[in-house]
Amino acid sequence: MELDERGLLRGVSFIPSPNFDERPEGISIDLIVIHNISLPPGEYGGNGVVELFTNSLVESEHPYYTGIAGLRVSSHFFVRRNGEIVQFVPTTQRAWHAGISSFRGREKCNDFSIGIELEGSDFSPFSEEQYDSLKALTLSILEKHPQCSLAGHAEISPGRKTDPGPFFDWNRYRSSIINLSY
Repeated sequence: MELDERGLLRGVSFIPSPNFDERPEGISIDLIVIHNISLPPGEYGGNGVVELFTNSLVESEHPYYTGIAGLRVSSHFFVRRNGEIVQFVPTTQRAWHAGISSFRGREKCNDFSIGIELEGSDFSPFSEEQYDSLKALTLSILEKHPQCSLAGHAEISPGRKTDPGPFFDWNRYRSSIINLSY
């Protein structure tokens, strides 16, 4: 895996999201934010996340969708349970994944971060394939942005978010990444 000069990861599906904009001038990418998501909640393998990130979620397909169909959110990457990686926003652009957030005293984490969504929830372990893909993806990002730190959505939005949740194995993930400061 390799990020090209446009911020696209070679060898993965790219499904463009309209929910992004330009990063502020002079801002460098120095944070990777790990999330979890499943749509409908707790159900895996469907197209709900893709539909949410592409503004094509159909409210009538599930009662939960009524409250979120109008959201305009995205992430740079989505890692499915089988390890497949889907990209929605080039890393050179600002994806709308973090919302109100702060990391080490800096507000607006979307400005300087790359968002990775893992298909999952706060209530079940992540798959071996996801950890393998997440490691490869992280190493690809670090080749272009070696100064990146790691954080969960809960860390940058405490009290508002809980992901990636208690079943995410931070020790396993961090120990799989060499030469990372976090």
